[in-house]
Amino acid sequence: MPTSKTVTTFTQQTEQGTHVFDIIGYSQHRGRDDDGVAKPLVSGRFLVGGHKWLVLLFPDPINYTNVLYQDRVMVLLVLRSKNVKVRASYELRLLDQNTGSWVSVYRSAPRLYEFVNFDDRSSYIASFAGQRSLFESSTYLRDDRLTMECIVTVMKSHCRETRSVPKIQVPPSDITDHFAKLLDEKIGADVAFSVGGENFTAHKNILAIRSPVFRAELYGPVSEGTAPITIEDMQPDVFRALLRFIYTDSLPPFDDLEPNDYCEMIRHTLVAADRYGMERLKLMCQSILCENLHVQTVATTLALADQHHCDMLKDACIEFISCSMNAVAATSGYKNLKRSCPSVLVDALEKTSKLPKVVLLQGVYAISTWLLKASERRLHVATTLTFYCYCLHL
Repeated sequence: MPTSKTVTTFTQQTEQGTHVFDIIGYSQHRGRDDDGVAKPLVSGRFLVGGHKWLVLLFPDPINYTNVLYQDRVMVLLVLRSKNVKVRASYELRLLDQNTGSWVSVYRSAPRLYEFVNFDDRSSYIASFAGQRSLFESSTYLRDDRLTMECIVTVMKSHCRETRSVPKIQVPPSDITDHFAKLLDEKIGADVAFSVGGENFTAHKNILAIRSPVFRAELYGPVSEGTAPITIEDMQPDVFRALLRFIYTDSLPPFDDLEPNDYCEMIRHTLVAADRYGMERLKLMCQSILCENLHVQTVATTLALADQHHCDMLKDACIEFISCSMNAVAATSGYKNLKRSCPSVLVDALEKTSKLPKVVLLQGVYAISTWLLKASERRLHVATTLTFYCYCLHL
């Protein structure tokens, strides 16, 4: 199934600016106005992200009545651009007078800032209350001088980019082609077979891993050593097809065979698959035969299915016969089936009629007894039995 993959990259465009607030004579700026309100130290305005900002420092507590602020130094970041909303964050640093390096004392999360009226003392933005002992320690306050650095980061437009991920096409597996080449070129072959006057070579380990019967023959206590192994009761083409399946997990195409010869080859291959315990090959042969049932050969296929315990193929044959009884009964294969495997016909009739097997067997026994007596009248037993079975089927 074709698939595609895309990736979206979401990035935040930002602009950052730094403002240094150097307070000389820190102690001189402490105090309150006549109304008792703490007076802030106000930095100059500075631009970051196209917006105006300033920093307020309250050396004295804003609210003496609140114990939380009594030992605190308040630092505020204020947006001074009018009628705007800005999403920003800021970091406050103090200059270490001993080392000359900046030390971060506060870092805010990004938030939305709006313009406020500076005269409205209750509307300050982005406050930070630091310990007075920290700000006024000798590390940061020396010679009555305190130096702060405020780093403002303004979040600007978002950037969203979607792109396709390159897809690397992997070709289908060709391992079966390599195994077929191994069989054809006989590279490293270590076992030989003689089948119907033809010689074949193969690889023991491959045969053993694919077939439990070959494993026992080649590596078991009764293995025949290095001499060629003779395979009886098998045609060379069938053994060739068996080897092809062992190496490639597929059957050869048999393109040069006529339909009847093709089905006959598949029947022989099914027998070979059963002989060597290759269940997948056996099922493949059953599937092919099931798709190629014919009036002239269905009885032969039924006998084969019964002999090699192919229940699904057997059921398919019985179903086919039940739909074409008259035509099938006239074939030579059906006549051979009556003589060699009458029990198969009883099974077939039981499945296609409403009578149980015991009734059918009783009927066969009764009619057979009658037929023996009727033999003096020169009645053909098989023909009469066929007629009886046909009547039961009806």
